[in-house]
Amino acid sequence: MSKEAAGIRNVVLVHGGFVDGSGWSGVYKLLKSDGYNVTVVQNPTLSLPNDVTVTKRALDAQDGPTILVGHSYGGVVITEAGNHPHVAGLVYVSAFAPDKGESVSSLIANPPAGAPVPPILPPQDGFLALDRAKFRASFAADVPEDDAAFMADSQVPWGVEALGGAITNPAWKNKPTWYVLSTEDRMIPPDAQRLMSQRAGATVTEVKASHSIYVSQPKAVVKVIEEAAKNAALVAR
Repeated sequence: MSKEAAGIRNVVLVHGGFVDGSGWSGVYKLLKSDGYNVTVVQNPTLSLPNDVTVTKRALDAQDGPTILVGHSYGGVVITEAGNHPHVAGLVYVSAFAPDKGESVSSLIANPPAGAPVPPILPPQDGFLALDRAKFRASFAADVPEDDAAFMADSQVPWGVEALGGAITNPAWKNKPTWYVLSTEDRMIPPDAQRLMSQRAGATVTEVKASHSIYVSQPKAVVKVIEEAAKNAALVAR
């Protein structure tokens, strides 16, 4: 890939709650094959400030302009960490895109009537998990059954404290933003995704997919990331 065709060459991928960075494997491989430098962040998802610190450490290691990508709760992380000077653009993938003072807890506090209710089990020792028997239907409906079962059985406990982490300075107010919206999402209602993406001024791509679009349809996600990489430097905010 020529320098002219490449645009921005660095991409940092941030996972959400209940999972780790391994779910980005398909996206990672496609981006690498297209000549991008890709870093996959492994956040402990214990608290928002801690996850922002870990993500900023990955951004510190980049050698220039970078596209910062977040899935689900990872969208909260990139909203805060995206103020890092290396970040040239943001890509939200079926993700929360909170405004100042908002958190996952505040965004999910009043779900619209008829919205699917994620099968989150009662907290244990300050951590949340999804009901394994209902994991695929809610989180990964279009992921092959065996792969979804592995995701369910390898869940990363999500700290309740992380859900309460509030944004202080939303990066999408100052950085060009893209959004991949999953129309079959049963974790974050599609209408909520539309609202958040619209107020963020994002360029939106809607895809018929589950919450785990980054696993089930990596090509669709990569297409938007590469669009951001080629155009972020040209978009004025």
